[in-house]
This record gives sequence, C-alpha cells and structure tokens, in this order.
Amino acid sequence: MKVNHPYVASVKRVKTGYWLPGTDFTLQAVKALKGILQTGDVLAVSEKALAVASGLIFDESKVEPGFAARVLAGFWMRKVWGWLLGPLCRLKPETWRRLRAYPPVEGARHKQLALQKFGLLQALRFGSEGGMDASNLPFTYVSFPLPNPEAEARQLHQALKKRLGVDVTILIVDSDKTYSLGGLHLSPGLKAVEGVKTGGGFLYYLLGRLFKLNPRATAKAVYPPGRLTAEQALELAELAHQAMSRGKPKTVWDMAERFHVDLTQVTWEMLGSFPHHPFAVLRLRKAIFK
Repeated sequence: MKVNHPYVASVKRVKTGYWLPGTDFTLQAVKALKGILQTGDVLAVSEKALAVASGLIFDESKVEPGFAARVLAGFWMRKVWGWLLGPLCRLKPETWRRLRAYPPVEGARHKQLALQKFGLLQALRFGSEGGMDASNLPFTYVSFPLPNPEAEARQLHQALKKRLGVDVTILIVDSDKTYSLGGLHLSPGLKAVEGVKTGGGFLYYLLGRLFKLNPRATAKAVYPPGRLTAEQALELAELAHQAMSRGKPKTVWDMAERFHVDLTQVTWEMLGSFPHHPFAVLRLRKAIFK
C-alpha cells in the first residue's frame, strides 16, 4: 500500500497463520517474507505475536483477587472510568459504556494480576496494564510484554540476514500508545526505545489524553541499535500498526463480538480461523538511518 509520507514510500502487511505458544517465529518470518524484503527496508513486528509465540501468557482464572483489586474492578473501572475519566479522556462512547459494565469477577482477577506484576500506576489504567493484553487470546488468558524485545529483534535480524541475504532494520511494535509533544515522548508502558520516557502508567496516559498529545504506537526495540531516532521509530511504528491492525478486533470486547460469544469463551480454533498480520514491511523513499 502506497502512503503519502515524507520518507516512507509504501507499507505492506504480511499475512501468516495464528502464532500459538511455541511457534518458531524466526522460521515463520523467513517463510512469510521471502521474496518480499529488500535490504534497507524496515520490518515492523507485532510484540503481541512475539509474546504469544514465546509462551508469555497466563491464565487469569488461577488468580485470587484481593480487596484492592475488587475495588479497582468495581468502583474504579465502572464508576470513575465509566462515568468520569472515559468521557474526559475522549474515549469512544462505546468504550466507556463497556467500562460501566466492567466484569466484576474476571475484572478483579485481571486487576489483581496487574497489581502483583506491575504495580498500582499500571493497575489504575483501564487497559494494557503494564503491557498485559487479553485481545486475540482465548478463554481467560492474557499475554505479558517481552522482557527483552531487543533480543527478539536481534534474533530476527540475524536470521533474515543469514537465510534471505537482506539487511533490514527490525522494529518491535506495541499498539499501546506513546504520547508526544515535540521532542517529549511519554509511554504509559514500562519499556520503549531510547528517547521515550516510560513507567508513568496511568499518569502519562492521563496527561497524553487530557492535553491532546500526539498518540502513536509504541516502538519497543530497534535493531541494529541507533539506526532510528525515537521520533522516526514512533512514526514508523504508527504506520506499521495501522497496517497490521486493519480489520482486526481492537479489544477483548470486539473479539468476543466477532465470534458471538462471551468474553471468556473464545477458543484457539476461533482465533486460528481468520488471517493474522504480525509483520509490516516499510519501504523507504530514501535512507533515514543515523
């Protein structure tokens, strides 16, 4: 797909099957990208797909929520987010209406896990707490973010260079937004490329939404390092995210509605029934590498 962009000529998303836990993502990349990649391209890869393939998932049905988690799932999510912060942060009406009906049992388990793994500032968010993600996962599973996305980026780069003979820049992309004002980049998450301030959780999200800062998908890692500035990485991450997510369920509610089931009744087979696009190839008009 051609794009109207100063230094990106085209963005092509690449289809594969659904990546189950244990999937060899380097093998998948070599198979899917043969004949598509050229030296000088930027290859964007979905962090969520890499996390699932790496087995970074957890069954929330095993979590026993405490009092704080129950308060977060009940009062905080249903009342504060559903009636005050949702509209104030200009969330879609459909989203804050869903938050008003936030599931008390499953939601409390989710918030308990967020508190245990990532702390209060992350648990106060209405979604993507610490990078946890329940969309495009079955039953009561959630995925965790990659602990070292640079390692996966390096592994992909080396495999593609060895097997396909191309030198590309690997960009690991998370759909969770980073908010920018000039050279200031704030990511509510816990990890991003150099030049992006991280760890602000709920506070960074609130600042970004209230002050209408520029929202773009988060660049989690670039390999080889130093090829892209933070601004370039965020710009390319957003272009790639728009391509990879087109037609895809955006939230766990969207996913359940697509399959006409309850939130915890989506199966692996359902997820495998529609195409997935964990890669986007960005072809540049000219070299922008540092």
